[in-house]
Amino acid sequence: MRVRLVVALVAASLVLTACGGSGGDRLSTPSHGTQDINPKDPATLRDGGDLRIAVDYLPNNYNWNQIDGHDDEGRQVASALMPQAFKDAPDGGVALNTDYVTSAEVISTSPQVVRYHVNDKAVWSSGRPIDWRDFAAQVSANNAHDPAYLVADKSGYDQVAKVERGETDKDVLVTFARPYSEWQGLFYALYPEETNSDPSAFNTGWLAAPKETAGAFKVGAVDQVAKTITLVRNERWWGDKPRLDRVIFTATARQAFADRLANNEIDIYEIGSDVDLYQRARTIPGAEVRQATPKQYLHITFNGAPNARLADVRLRQAVARGIDTRAIAQRIIGPIVPMLTPMGNHIYPIGSTGYRDNSGPQHFDQAAAGRQLDALGWVRPSPTAVRAKDGQPLQLTMLISSGNPIAEQVGKIVLDQLAQIGVQVVLNAVPLNQFFPSYVNVGNFDLTTFQWVQNSAPFSNSLNVFQEPTGTDIGNNFGRVYDPRIGPLFAKGFAELDDAKRIEIGNEIDRVIWEEVHDLPLYPQTGAFAVRSTLANFGAKGLADWDYVHAGYTQ
Repeated sequence: MRVRLVVALVAASLVLTACGGSGGDRLSTPSHGTQDINPKDPATLRDGGDLRIAVDYLPNNYNWNQIDGHDDEGRQVASALMPQAFKDAPDGGVALNTDYVTSAEVISTSPQVVRYHVNDKAVWSSGRPIDWRDFAAQVSANNAHDPAYLVADKSGYDQVAKVERGETDKDVLVTFARPYSEWQGLFYALYPEETNSDPSAFNTGWLAAPKETAGAFKVGAVDQVAKTITLVRNERWWGDKPRLDRVIFTATARQAFADRLANNEIDIYEIGSDVDLYQRARTIPGAEVRQATPKQYLHITFNGAPNARLADVRLRQAVARGIDTRAIAQRIIGPIVPMLTPMGNHIYPIGSTGYRDNSGPQHFDQAAAGRQLDALGWVRPSPTAVRAKDGQPLQLTMLISSGNPIAEQVGKIVLDQLAQIGVQVVLNAVPLNQFFPSYVNVGNFDLTTFQWVQNSAPFSNSLNVFQEPTGTDIGNNFGRVYDPRIGPLFAKGFAELDDAKRIEIGNEIDRVIWEEVHDLPLYPQTGAFAVRSTLANFGAKGLADWDYVHAGYTQ
């Protein structure tokens, strides 16, 4: 399931100033498919120290697999504490996490059977060995068979027919009911059997704090007053010795990020699209900006539902060609990433192995947009008039969240650009708490903008965004745009175990999405972080996961 984010959660003020300041502009060439983490041999780093990470808020639920805990803050904490069979790699793929699983392979294709061997040394913080029972309980809790479990994402788990013990308790045999190509995305955040065997423990047992964990760090304290989660070294840890003494997540108002870094109260914060936070970071002694293109991207969703103004795909195509995505990106994040790359794919993030720019049919071309509108009967009586057809003006409502400067800026730019081709845009700013439930979810818009977060399982991540709407079951297909070619292509991709062939299928899906103008990707998030310059092996993680074990400070 793809995570959706209203822009306000990850991007704040717009201070569109020139890129001045000390040290020059080290972001002239964005980092695609890499990380910017100041890589060092961990053995050369100082033993000890605290890593203090600024976050927007503490997780609402420390069970990342539960619907209320399935957000970016929850993922950050879970990735430091919970086992992962595979971890996200810098190229957008996955890498076997041998601290937890020393081998994982498909041993049969009919039926598909995957055999995992859990690291013989791997134990929970209680000392109990991690074994096949934990994998079996994870599937039972997350496959959506029991509605008492409020799961965030059943993808893949609902394809598992059974989980069995292999030759030993550390051997896990997972048999799938049908071929599932993205099996490596399962067991990303493995929780103990005790949590997954009881709906109450699953849903509410992790509200106050993480329970039983299994990482290089364990929970030291959760302070709801100070809004901090302190992790300390886990004495039972069997892998490489962590360089840090503690990892501290601290909830902080975004406008205070730079001051807290300057006052030596935190060591890293995410800049996002906030030009002010970027400019401040470049002037703080002992700090630097690190950047690598991440999995988040901003887009405009088109409402193509039956009877909607944009139900006609030809009209959606014309409107899309009237929007200059490069100009939007340059205006909003150009001061942070001057040599930015507009988003050209709905399935694969920029920098990943599968990424291709398939946006050709919808490249910005106002003249072509005008000709297409003319052909559709939307007449413009004068160069400055609003087009009309059968006495009705071509007016579109663009939904944005109120008090959100990024969304407001995007809305105003789109309004100006479409006015140039005779399309009138009316901005509808609504409170954040009403944005999805009262407007987006029910299709109360013509255009709207927010962010998607992709992951290393592109088919599972995308399916519900582009699924066929059936009654009230729309998944995350808020614009209700669907092409009958989509479903069979997804099914084909899930059944294809060859990576290269599956990538080609994914890009075939993307080309259909571009033709149908389901939505218009604008640009990836900056992936920029302000970081204490002595921090090594940590920073702008790009498409990968952070590595808390090998992070540390130079001597």
